[in-house]
Amino acid sequence: MDPQAELRIVRGAYARQILAAANVVDPRVAAAFAAIPREDFVGSGPWMMLRGFRQDYMPTPDADPVYLYTNDLVALLPERRLNNGQPSLHAHLMHRAAPAAGEHVVHVGTGTGYYTALLAHLVGPTGRVTGIEYDPELAARARANLAPYSNVEIITGDGTQVEFRPAGVIYVNAGCTRPAARWLDGLAEGGRLILPLTSDAGFKGGTPEHVARSGAVFRVRRADGAYQADWISPVAIIPCDGGRDEPSEQALAKAFARGGWQKVTRLYRDAGIPDARCWLRGDGWCLAYD
Repeated sequence: MDPQAELRIVRGAYARQILAAANVVDPRVAAAFAAIPREDFVGSGPWMMLRGFRQDYMPTPDADPVYLYTNDLVALLPERRLNNGQPSLHAHLMHRAAPAAGEHVVHVGTGTGYYTALLAHLVGPTGRVTGIEYDPELAARARANLAPYSNVEIITGDGTQVEFRPAGVIYVNAGCTRPAARWLDGLAEGGRLILPLTSDAGFKGGTPEHVARSGAVFRVRRADGAYQADWISPVAIIPCDGGRDEPSEQALAKAFARGGWQKVTRLYRDAGIPDARCWLRGDGWCLAYD
């Protein structure tokens, strides 16, 4: 069998397995995972991978791309432990973000571009994706990898500061301690912000533990000038350059220790919300309960 035809079959099976692991039924997301070659975004093989609960990288036996189609992390810069993220987490988050054909998506923390390409597939040729990557080396790799995608632009810079046109989806791919004002301002009406909030103390599986830089993902939706918010997933993810500061990290760690993140329903840009309604309060904003 032709190797590319074989890989198309493997990618189709991979997509089904990834969505099953994410507990998601979403034909559009499945089609994106089946369509985009992961090997185009992770450098040349053999590859270093983190499999299961192992803490050390394991090399693939050789450079056959078939080894990339599992629900595992692939090293991008192993010396810095920077990886291509877990596919099932992204399947879940993309399902909840629900990028529609024709929408503008802003991807903060694009890495080398694999998940940016999936988002570009979801919005289609009439949509567009603005990928923002802080690390110049990763941004250069993403720009080269995504050159065939006419609906993608890659910007090198601080994702909390870069200006962009109003977005239907802002997909943040790094752990913050607060939402950036730029993201809240940049959401179009009906727009969705996928926001990982991570504490250095962190939590795992809903139980407070000392798990470095782990936390919770919230979906924030702009509607009629207000912001709905809900918890959608636990997460362990690299920190967001520009999206962290010590006071907000301490407040977030205390909020995780208290519990209750699953009950959040609103994000307010209002310092006057009573403390009793706030799960997490920042400078001029809070995540709150109804």
